[in-house]
This record gives sequence, C-alpha cells and structure tokens, in this order.
Amino acid sequence: MKQIILAISLLLLLTMFGCGKSQGSLEKVSVTLDWTPNTNHTGLYVAQELGYFTEEGLEVEILQPGQSITDQIVATGKSHFGVSYQENVIRARSVGIPLVSIAAVIQHNTSGFASLKEANIKSVKDFEGKRYGSWDSPSELAILNNVMETAGADITKVKVISGVYDFFSTIGKDADFEWIYYGWDGVIAAQRGVELDYIPLKDLNPVFDYYTPVLISSENYLKDNAKTAKKFLKAVKRGYEYCILKPEEAADILIKHVPELNKQQVQASVHYLADQYQAEAEYWGMQLPGVWQSFSNWMSDEKLIAEPIDIDQAYTNEYLQP
Repeated sequence: MKQIILAISLLLLLTMFGCGKSQGSLEKVSVTLDWTPNTNHTGLYVAQELGYFTEEGLEVEILQPGQSITDQIVATGKSHFGVSYQENVIRARSVGIPLVSIAAVIQHNTSGFASLKEANIKSVKDFEGKRYGSWDSPSELAILNNVMETAGADITKVKVISGVYDFFSTIGKDADFEWIYYGWDGVIAAQRGVELDYIPLKDLNPVFDYYTPVLISSENYLKDNAKTAKKFLKAVKRGYEYCILKPEEAADILIKHVPELNKQQVQASVHYLADQYQAEAEYWGMQLPGVWQSFSNWMSDEKLIAEPIDIDQAYTNEYLQP
C-alpha cells in the first residue's frame, strides 16, 4: 500500500513538474488594444480564453494603451502587436515609421454618419446648417468635406464641435450628427430604442471602404520573429472564426474578461459583427491591394500625406498563411 501511495505521489510530482516546465516554455507576447475593450477585440479574448494561444506555445498579454498611442507603443517595440487603423499605418509610413498591417479585423468599413430621427438628416446635403460632433481624427474633416462636395453641399455651413467622443451623451445636445461605428453605437442605439438615421461611409465613396481596425506590428519585430507572428495570427484567426460561428458564446467570453460591459449590448454587437469580420473574403484577416492603394492615393491627393506610400511595405497577408 505504501508503495502504491509513493508511486502515485511520485507521478503527481512529475506531472506538476512537467506542467510547470510547459508553462515556463511559453513565449511571452503582448498585443495592445486601440481603445478600451470592445467587440472589435472579441477574437483576441476568445483565443486567450479557449487556449488557442497556448496551443501555439504563446503566453499573450492583452494590454490597453492608457495615455499613449498604440502605434507609438508598437513602433518602439514596447508591444509586439497592436490594434490600429489603415489610416494610421499609412500616415506612419509616410513619415518613416515602419508599421505593418498584418490582418484586417473587419473586412469593410462599418462606420458612418448618424443622427437622431428628429434631426431629419436624410442625406449628406442635410448636413448644411447642422452641428457636427468631431472626435478630432486627422483625416476626419477631409472625409466630411469630400462627401459633402460630392453631394453638392457646402462644409462651411456646418458648425464643427471639437472633442466629442461619447455619442449618446452628446447627440441631439452638443451635436446634430456624428461619426459612429455601427457595430457598437448603432447596435446599442437599437437596443435602447433610440431611432437613428444612419448614412454608411462606404456607400458615399468606395475609397472610404478602408480597413478599420487592423492588427499591426513593426518591420523590425516581424523580420526577427516571423514564426511567432504566424503562430499569433493562427490563434487570432481561430478566435475570430469562433466569433463568426458562435457569436453568443464569443460574447460571453468577452463579458467574462470585461465584466463592466453591458451583456445585452455585447451580445447584439457580436451578432452584428459575425457577418462583418470576414464578410465575403476568402479567409479572415485578408487584405486587398486595391483597398490600400486607393485610400493611400486619396490621402496623398488631400495632402494628408506628402505622397502615396509603397503599399507593398504597408500591409501583408504573409503571416496569415499556413
């Protein structure tokens, strides 16, 4: 009997030692979000919760940017990966900062201009004489001007209210129309019974159907850590594929990790995004050269950057491949 107990004890000790060794062998990797956690990030939390990262030999820490800008955090090597936007990558590369987009989180631009029904803003022409709540993006007013010019409207007849970041506390009070991401604010409005008029940006000009958000890294990191990048994206891709197939379960995972979020709103948002994460693309994360070239050219034409960038250096699908 003593021999049996001793054998079992030895087996348990070896098992514990083996587990500890396995955990210690995981490669530590960090990814910094672009903002506070939301449903754009669900695939990351799913990959963490379901052990997809661990299966790839990675221990991934999901970070928030705090007072810093994610692009700078990734460019300086303080985080291996990050969540950003196509616009930011183009702007960074135009001034010599070698950021690289390695996956599109969502295939199409799901943002647009929203207003309360009572404001009676049915078209871009109706922006005239109204107050626009701006979140102060570098290209925001250039895009607003473009869609208004195309519609034969005059942007000088719009009063721009700067520093408007929370849609529900400001719409109809500080501003008449604002730029929102439908997958979050639009879905929440429907949940709350707030009736909106919504004009999708991609419907106003195809050039504005750019990638937002994207996953990024730096050229230096990718050059020395290509295998790690592939492992990271393999796990993340599985995470978002899970979101597409099981949005309700994916939403529960996000709520588990970020309990301060409203469960009903997260559920509704993830259900909406389930059709958007991959859309008609061949696989999740895929990026097309035409999307990068057209928006880079537009930013150059608008003098938002000095000249068009080399898009082949700005994005890659390489790390999504098996």
